Amino acid sequence: MTFEKNLTNSTLQIKLKGRLDATTTPRLEMELNEDLKSIKKLIFDFQELNYLSSAGLRVILTAQKIMNKQGSMVIKNVNSTIMEIFESTGFIDILTIEN
Repeated sequence: MTFEKNLTNSTLQIKLKGRLDATTTPRLEMELNEDLKSIKKLIFDFQELNYLSSAGLRVILTAQKIMNKQGSMVIKNVNSTIMEIFESTGFIDILTIEN
């Protein structure tokens, strides 16, 4: 997995590419731990994310909990594969998803 970050004022946008799994989540988690302290809005762009494991779901849920306290979080451009994972796990009811 690779990702691009864009921080503008108090909004952080992260575009994920590839697989978010047990191997790649520690790197994203480390970046989020540093960046989430100072932002009010977090935007994930999943257009090029093609796999999401339970480890990835955990990182997303943790980010959502943090952002619920200090601002908002949106996930954009979710493909049908990832949307199916969100639906089957119930995450679709917790997350704000914009396509």
